[in-house]
Amino acid sequence: MCDTVEYPGQYRGRGQGAGARRRNFLKLAGAATVVGLTTGPLLTQQARADALTKAQRDSMTPEQIIEVMKHGNARFQRGERKNRDYLREQRASASGQYPAAVLLSCIDSRAPAEVIMDLGIGDVFNCRVAGNIDNGDILGSMEFACKLSGAKVVVVMGHTACGAIKGAIANAELGNLTALLDKIKPAVEATKYDGERTATNYDFVDLVAHKNVEMTIADIRQRSPVLADLETKGTIKIIGAMYNLKTGAVEFFG
Repeated sequence: MCDTVEYPGQYRGRGQGAGARRRNFLKLAGAATVVGLTTGPLLTQQARADALTKAQRDSMTPEQIIEVMKHGNARFQRGERKNRDYLREQRASASGQYPAAVLLSCIDSRAPAEVIMDLGIGDVFNCRVAGNIDNGDILGSMEFACKLSGAKVVVVMGHTACGAIKGAIANAELGNLTALLDKIKPAVEATKYDGERTATNYDFVDLVAHKNVEMTIADIRQRSPVLADLETKGTIKIIGAMYNLKTGAVEFFG
């Protein structure tokens, strides 16, 4: 990672053997804008297995990048994921990385972001922690991803039936996990719900998970002046998402 960081004042032309590295991530975003983001052949054509380049990433808007993730999830739900050559993606990205987004998601094994959004090697940065909470290390990682490396979208993604959310609701205690769950409890308290407020009521669990995403986004904006400034300037977009374990659908919001 460190050898591709473009710190302020550094030469920014590195890794630009880009002419041969065209890939569908950019094609989908650009073409989708032209055709009004409709479904069609764009979503079913076979992808090129090359890494996203700096020039390609920089030419995309945050909104276009979000649309790429939305369409990727739509393909995932239909069972029409791209036929990727991960070895070629690995080789193409070995000399430099230019991810378009940074995702903060839960460690749940059933919610791997790249898979459910049909993304490839080098497309996004990933932060994963139980309950998709933020802390100083994660905020620093996001600041690196956006301010120094050029990612344009920050996504905080929760999911249904989240074990960390259930643990926070149930006041579970276990070693270092106790302190982690304490960070989720404000979302439990802030969730408005007239029914049974227990860890076995999955309607309540999912509402808390959604509220936890909202509060994490608010915390990111408050605790990271770097990211807040980038968002104010329109350089990046910070959004939330919820992944449904049963349907495979990702709902974007915010």
